[in-house]
Amino acid sequence: MSENKKDPSLWEGFKTFLMRGNVVDLAVAVVIGAAFTNIVNSVVQGIINPLVGAIGTKNLDNYSSCIKEPCRGTGATAEGVRIMWGSVLGATLSFVITAAVVYFLMVLPMAKYLARQAARQKEKESTHEVIEVTELEVLKEIRDALVAQRGSGHTER
Repeated sequence: MSENKKDPSLWEGFKTFLMRGNVVDLAVAVVIGAAFTNIVNSVVQGIINPLVGAIGTKNLDNYSSCIKEPCRGTGATAEGVRIMWGSVLGATLSFVITAAVVYFLMVLPMAKYLARQAARQKEKESTHEVIEVTELEVLKEIRDALVAQRGSGHTER
C-alpha cells in the first residue's frame, strides 16, 4: 500500500518549529538571562567581594580548608587536598542575589500587576451583570404594568 500523502520536508518542519511562540520566548529569555548574568557578576565583584575582602581576602575562591597535608601554593601549583568552600560560597551568593533580583524586580511586580488586572476584570464583569439585571427588572416592571393595564380594561388613546 503506497501513501500519496507527502511527509513534510525537513525545512518545513524546521520552519514550523521556529515559528512556535515558545521558541521565540525561550530565545528572548536566554539573551536577557545572559545580559542579567553580567549585572549579577558585577554586583558580586563590585560589592560583595569587597565587603568580604574587608574581613579577609577579596576573592572568595581563595578560601579553602586543607584535608590532606602538605597544603602549599595556589592554583596549578597547589599541593595537598583542599576543599574549596570559598568557591561554593561565591556561587551561592551569586545565586541568592540573582534569585532576589529576579523576584523583587520581575516576579513580584508582575504578580501584583496581574492581580490588579484580574480584580479590574472581575469588577467590570460584576458591574456589567448588575446593569443587565437592572435592565431586566425594568423590563419586567413595564411588562407587568402593561398586563395590569390590559387586565383592568382601560385603554388609553
